[in-house]
Amino acid sequence: MLAPLHAFGARYDLPAPLYLFLIGAGAVVFISFLLVLQRPVVRVQPEGEDLPPVPRTPSWPGWLMVLVTLILVAGGLFGSQSTPDNVVVTAVWLVFWIAVPISIAVFGNYWPYVSPLNVVASLVGREARLRWPRSWGYWPATILFFLFACGELVFNGVTTTPAGAAQVLLAYGILNAVMAALFGAETWLRRGEVFSVLFATWGRLGFFRFGAPGRPGFFGGLTRPFEASVSRLTFVLMLLVSVSFDGLLATPAWKNAVNQLPESLKPGAPGYTVLLLAVFVALVVVIWGLFAGFAAAVRAVGHLDEPLLQVVAGLIPSLVPIAFGYLLAHNFDYLAINGQLLIHQASDPFGSGTLNLFGTVNYEPNRNLIPTAFVWYFEIVLIIGVHIAAVVLAHGYLGRTARTESQGRRAEWPWIAAMVGYTMSSLWLLAQPIVQEGVKG
Repeated sequence: MLAPLHAFGARYDLPAPLYLFLIGAGAVVFISFLLVLQRPVVRVQPEGEDLPPVPRTPSWPGWLMVLVTLILVAGGLFGSQSTPDNVVVTAVWLVFWIAVPISIAVFGNYWPYVSPLNVVASLVGREARLRWPRSWGYWPATILFFLFACGELVFNGVTTTPAGAAQVLLAYGILNAVMAALFGAETWLRRGEVFSVLFATWGRLGFFRFGAPGRPGFFGGLTRPFEASVSRLTFVLMLLVSVSFDGLLATPAWKNAVNQLPESLKPGAPGYTVLLLAVFVALVVVIWGLFAGFAAAVRAVGHLDEPLLQVVAGLIPSLVPIAFGYLLAHNFDYLAINGQLLIHQASDPFGSGTLNLFGTVNYEPNRNLIPTAFVWYFEIVLIIGVHIAAVVLAHGYLGRTARTESQGRRAEWPWIAAMVGYTMSSLWLLAQPIVQEGVKG
């Protein structure tokens, strides 16, 4: 039975050197830019605030999810502590942390209408007792996202056990109730509650708006810039950073580097945890610096009138499809392989050893369910596609913002350099755990 948080099938022997795939992908994105560059842009600024909707009254699906969550907490605390046999870890880290965001990015942000957190917050936070400090912005949600990402990637020795996952659910449920009681449900859910902010961000990609501003259809919510605050933009950039960090840890280069470290910094030692946290934070700083630098170049080349932070806020929506593409590509094999645990767990959800409700308790996941070659070529098509979407979105923003059409087109050149570079680097990261270059004899 599978136990690791991430699992991969057999490695795929590439028919050509990897660098040819990377150059080809970058070339396709660049050619798409040349085609998009000639498209006219309607110079109408989109309306709508960068705030997730908050239903006025809790819905019955939300109440049902409260019950399901309580059952999961109890099952995690008192059920089997075998990770493959207890559904809690799969429910939290595979279904909720990965599958739900992907579904919201496809369909739209349905989360406010099924969220158990909204139900609890609405019950205890009808009136605010304290005012939300202006300096806080989205920092509580951003810090909480960082902690959850660390729970998956850094502290997974604890959080991916049934009891650990249940304790995460319980602790966050209590925090949600306390903060909603202090600051009011609406303010907390819109600026502090991490999953409301996270799913509102992913929901901008989805086909349906579900009460959020934006045009119907895919990417319809991304024509609006994000709030031009460091906290909000850091939150969005961390969608990229968290998956890139996860991909980095799976590369042979990282594993080889770790092997060269002293024992105090190797996996299992406290120093390794500190190292991972430092690398995660460093990646956030690096990504911020890179994209802020490209945004500064865009502003300078296009002679844009908006402040730099506003330009970053206008360009960052074009990064959301890339973050989604990398999230799906990086976890595609993981969802296909470890998702099969649900077949086994459905018959005995908490590993009691006495149930076999659907006759599937002895089901063993197939690691080679999806050929690795298919996964690789799917990732190539997906990554190229989302970068092309990013090019289109940036073209629309700069066409609306620049003083003239020609200045808007000039402003796009630095950004396409960023898109081509990110296409190639993200594909390289995705390739490391699943492909190898053939050796011709």
